[in-house]
Amino acid sequence: MIFDATVDGRTLRVEVQGREGRYTVTLDGSPLEVELAATGPGCASLLLGAESHEVGLEKRKEGYAVHLRGMAVTVGLAEAARSASPSAGRAHGPARLTAPMPGRVVRVLEAPGAEVAAGQGLVVIEAMKMENEIRAPRPGRVHEVAVREGQAVEAGTLLAVVG
Repeated sequence: MIFDATVDGRTLRVEVQGREGRYTVTLDGSPLEVELAATGPGCASLLLGAESHEVGLEKRKEGYAVHLRGMAVTVGLAEAARSASPSAGRAHGPARLTAPMPGRVVRVLEAPGAEVAAGQGLVVIEAMKMENEIRAPRPGRVHEVAVREGQAVEAGTLLAVVG
């Protein structure tokens, strides 16, 4: 999954690969090995290299507040790019939207055959007690919805196809 994150006015290109709590997170081309385990509602244990951190996550209108070491940092996510696979940026052919992280599908917002606008919500996934709306990367028709409400998904699981 590739998306843009804005932290303190600075935008970073973020790529996340992996599953089941073990990820390689690449920030502006610099890779970092990360292990993540939910420890409670909106809380997680984060292992970055050899350093362990307790992190709190809070959904806000402008993105997320990340609580770490007694500080809160607001992180905004670029909606169109955050859930799309690399194929989604192409102007032709179907865009395959995949789960950005392990979680549970809480709502399917559009059915196959629906016409959608760029940025329109398609599927909502709950991960670590926070809901993440997966949006259409461009306008088109929903060709396939590959998940159902209540289904557990891993990072990279196909959610929908828009073309």
